[in-house]
Amino acid sequence: MFTRTRLLRGLLPAALWWFAGCNPDGKLPDGDPDNGKLFLPDGFEALVVVDSVGKGRHLAVADNGDIYMKLRATTEEGGIVALRDTNRDGRADIVRYFGQEFDRINYGTGMRIYKGYLYYSTSSTVYRVKLPADGELLPQERAEIVLDDTILANGGHIEHCAKPLTFDDEGHLYVPFGAPGDICQAENRKPGAPGKMPCDELEWHGGVWRFDADRLNQVQADGEKYATGIRSIVAFDWNHKDRNLFALQHGRDNLSRVWPEYYTPWHSALLPSEEFFKVSRDFDGGWPYYYYDQLQEKKLLSPEYGGDGKKTGDAEKVGQPLIGFPGHWAPNDLLFYSGDQFPERYRHGAFIAFHGSTIRAPYPQAGYFVAFVPFRDGLPDGPWEVFADGFAQLDTIVNTGDAHARPVGLAMGPDGSLYISDSVRGKIWRIMYKGRKSEFGAAQLAKMEARKQRTNVKTPHEVEDNLQKEVIAAGEKLYNQYCATCHLADGNGDGNRYPPITSSEWVSGQPRRLIELVLKGMNGPITVKGKPYNGAMPAHDYLSDVQVAQILTYIRLGFGNDASEIHPDWVKAVRSGN
Repeated sequence: MFTRTRLLRGLLPAALWWFAGCNPDGKLPDGDPDNGKLFLPDGFEALVVVDSVGKGRHLAVADNGDIYMKLRATTEEGGIVALRDTNRDGRADIVRYFGQEFDRINYGTGMRIYKGYLYYSTSSTVYRVKLPADGELLPQERAEIVLDDTILANGGHIEHCAKPLTFDDEGHLYVPFGAPGDICQAENRKPGAPGKMPCDELEWHGGVWRFDADRLNQVQADGEKYATGIRSIVAFDWNHKDRNLFALQHGRDNLSRVWPEYYTPWHSALLPSEEFFKVSRDFDGGWPYYYYDQLQEKKLLSPEYGGDGKKTGDAEKVGQPLIGFPGHWAPNDLLFYSGDQFPERYRHGAFIAFHGSTIRAPYPQAGYFVAFVPFRDGLPDGPWEVFADGFAQLDTIVNTGDAHARPVGLAMGPDGSLYISDSVRGKIWRIMYKGRKSEFGAAQLAKMEARKQRTNVKTPHEVEDNLQKEVIAAGEKLYNQYCATCHLADGNGDGNRYPPITSSEWVSGQPRRLIELVLKGMNGPITVKGKPYNGAMPAHDYLSDVQVAQILTYIRLGFGNDASEIHPDWVKAVRSGN
């Protein structure tokens, strides 16, 4: 009798929680009246599960509905937040923290549940902890180390060190090791610096390694190199229907800053593509030698390896993307939907959380939404779609810090609800479908198609969407006042004394030389576009730093010149001799 009573006492809290939290009657909670400020296809509702629990990263939902979210950094309370809804309204009314074991570089990345364990990672380490089975919310056992990045722990690279993780059906754990630099240059991120040939970084970085999911205290050398040529992966998932690994690559940075002779700021805002790969064994994505240009719809040779924005080299020999998304959208999670709550078209399709860009200036920042890609037979089945938007709560995102929220993590609940986490304040949304599944179709998706024209999604117009167009307008006025007399309004010069500025190597070349030319003037012969000229250009040092910058930005962004803008601080530095 004692044993039975004790057993019942132990089971009662768990049973009460199970029936309270898992909605045994199948009824979904009400969505928020404003859907948590999200825009969704018709028939879907969203509610905010919790708000402001700490800068969130990835998350996972247990079979009983408990939610676990990795935080970006460990606080005094812990590095993971655990959430429970006990009154069935869909909102967390119990919030607890745990996970103070992070003693290395702490940057929450991956989180998945596998065989009753919660697996999660920092930049340097993959951990796991046994989930409680007795109705408790917090794990009762100590976390175990599954994988250690010894290169990082011993003072190695800190770029692209995220450790997302996923599992196949045969007991394997997959973890990417990102590139230690931008594009494998001899001097990282230095303008004009060539790429290393061959790229020695590919031996231990820029790829995916496969490990034993149940083995503890592994290091990278214990794993098998599964794929290579992928610069940086954060969005990562195993497709259990197709039995293949899929990943999205974060593309390289600042093409126009490093190679201004080939790329304008507009190119740099859009390129290179964030590539969506089907990653089979021994797959090679082509990094650092190649990148994908979604505007030209082809893989191109990187400028560090002899490319010029047009050359393809041997690009056909490396892996091609399933989809080339625009650059810098920052795909930070990937989830293949296996539930049956949503309409059938979503089943086995891919949800992608685009965390949002940081380096698209002078154009609006983009991303900041969740996309959906329908799948059939292991391949995309139709165009990608905007599934959830409105996280930023802005019409135009000028700076990343302006966004109210940024979607980062995706998880599916036991009833098929989709959960989305936010990295700004630590908000979690639960998205549910309440309409008739048999009636869902194009009409319900129409308003989401229209959101592709918003500034955080669409391809920006090179002139109209340039946030510096007022600077350009001011530069045009000043150019016509001070420069057009000699170089003419169309920039072609007079063909004799005054050289053209259209497609000019002097205009699109190094900024310092051009600034000095305007401030100091020039007398004597000069060769432009292969033709000699012999005239005089007076010094324009009476113009302010801002005025010089406006004129030069105007001519470098127009007249057939592919170059970056000029900042007033640069003019000031040249004027002072620095």
